[in-house]
Amino acid sequence: MIYSMVRPLLFALEPETAHRFTLKAFRAFARLGLGPSAGPAPAGCARTVMGLTFPNPVGLAAGLDKNGEYLDALAALGFGFLEIGTVTPRPQPGNPRPRLFRLPAARALINRLGFNNDGVDRLVENVKRAQYRGVLGVNIGKNADTPLERAADDYVACLRKVYALASYVTVNISSPNTRDLRQLQQAGALDRLLAALKAEQRRLADAHGRRVPLAVKIAPDLDSAQLAAIAGLLQRHQVEAAITTNTTTARDGVAGLRHGDEAGGLSGAPLTARSTAVIRELARELKGGVPVIGVGGIMSAGDAREKIAAGAQLVQLYTGLIYRGPALVRECIEALCER
Repeated sequence: MIYSMVRPLLFALEPETAHRFTLKAFRAFARLGLGPSAGPAPAGCARTVMGLTFPNPVGLAAGLDKNGEYLDALAALGFGFLEIGTVTPRPQPGNPRPRLFRLPAARALINRLGFNNDGVDRLVENVKRAQYRGVLGVNIGKNADTPLERAADDYVACLRKVYALASYVTVNISSPNTRDLRQLQQAGALDRLLAALKAEQRRLADAHGRRVPLAVKIAPDLDSAQLAAIAGLLQRHQVEAAITTNTTTARDGVAGLRHGDEAGGLSGAPLTARSTAVIRELARELKGGVPVIGVGGIMSAGDAREKIAAGAQLVQLYTGLIYRGPALVRECIEALCER
């Protein structure tokens, strides 16, 4: 109820300004003990995925907190896990502004942020300062100026830096906002990247005495042949999870709307069905061999249930929070824990 009253004021601000303001407000309220308190999850909510125990199956998707600056405030919303990033080895400003657009009539966002972040060293510092000790995913990517043939160097560098503090690490090869990044989803490139990352994972597991799972985040704009090839590679390299899906370059459902023709990735309600269809097809290809984390257009508890029914074991929220507020987290938790 409170968020529905505040949202018109936030939507009057430029989207990135509203984003920063909201996160800073959550952090300030949390420090004063005035922030939202989700309370304990219903009984029977815990899930074991990737060898990790999640107190509930509803997580925060990467992109909301790119630098791990707001972990404690976001944890207070009741998420079963948080994923931060995407982070790159070196700081980078991302693409020129404006680069984030609301499409309220479609309950959607278009972003072309371009992995804007303060670099992996800053993220590590922020995580160490936080009190949060729940399940933490760190989403990693390559710097925009790193040639594609050297992309593995960037991913391996990030993996090394975040390994000690992450519960799992997500390999982002599906953002449409870093030039040519999605080419890493092609079979040959993905095979080489996964080989490098899994070799480094084994070395780090020996050094740290613990194995940190790897997840791969894929796009919703893949055809059946591409999904089958990716599924085969995830199984062959024993990747621990697939996060399905990132934003889409399609414009179904937003044609003719203000900002509907902006470049970037589309998220929110227009992505819901497309993402769920990809989850269903990928889960069928994986045959239970690799768990799927469902993300993309979860705007209600019903959407979350459909992702689980399609084959996901966990779900993540982002754009739904912008339109629905913190109440969406509890709504999804209660719906999924009824199962």
